Amino acid sequence: MMNLGKLRLSQLRALVAIAATQNFSEAALELNLSQSTISHSIATLESELGIVLVNRGRHGASLTPVGEAICAKAQQMLQHLDDIGRLASQARGVEGGQVRIVAFRSMASNVLPSAIAKLHAIYPNIQVTITEMDELREFQQALVEGKADVSVAELLPEEDFETLLVINDPCIGLVPFNYPIDTSQLTWDHLYEYPLITSVHGSCTHRLNRALKQVVPPVEVDYRVRTDSTIVGMVTQGLGIGLLHQLSAYPIPQDVRVMQLPFQIFRPLGVSWLKEALLSPAVYAFLDVFKTLPLETHPAA
Repeated sequence: MMNLGKLRLSQLRALVAIAATQNFSEAALELNLSQSTISHSIATLESELGIVLVNRGRHGASLTPVGEAICAKAQQMLQHLDDIGRLASQARGVEGGQVRIVAFRSMASNVLPSAIAKLHAIYPNIQVTITEMDELREFQQALVEGKADVSVAELLPEEDFETLLVINDPCIGLVPFNYPIDTSQLTWDHLYEYPLITSVHGSCTHRLNRALKQVVPPVEVDYRVRTDSTIVGMVTQGLGIGLLHQLSAYPIPQDVRVMQLPFQIFRPLGVSWLKEALLSPAVYAFLDVFKTLPLETHPAA
């Protein structure tokens, strides 16, 4: 009496390989096994089923009619097994899955598209969602509450988060072309003389305020606005000099000038994720892509 529970996948693979190669030795090479192992697998399979599956001869091997019918079923079984493995991979996020990103607008516009393109070139089925935010506390909260997997923005505090640096983003001055400034770098006198426009957002504002208050008398800011695009728009209208980080200024209009400031401020931009977080393979794949990005990935000035 047949005991189908004793059948092994290795026996079915051996049968399929022999059907494809018509030869025991070539089937062994295809499966990276010895010829004796292939011969034993087929003999055991025939013994369990009680039928002859393979005609053996000096010129090779061929399947019997019933062997061909069983081989067709075996191929279907092995295909189903591959499908099971593929579904499991997708569930683990290797070929599928999702990466939830919270990001600065500047990073979402200028850095993430190339990173996502590289990710999808390898894993086209990974889904990516991007939520734009402004304040660092919002990024931290999203990660801590499990609403996002990674932050792509200014690096978060290392005591609570793992980080990967991508860009050291300098603060620059955007100057209207009609301002009669002949130097390649702004001076403190320029900052006293012309109206200044900056952002209201925390990380940018704090650094700028410290720099502008280090001189006596302190430099006053005339306009504080919410969006970087508003700063750029106001500069193009000649309303003042915009003080903002370089990546936030892109795309820079042709009718404004980019100038260095009399002080240096950089913000470290990159990827942050919660320490001890259980990241999915899809997120690890995303992080691997970012590790291949060179520093200073922003567009050329």
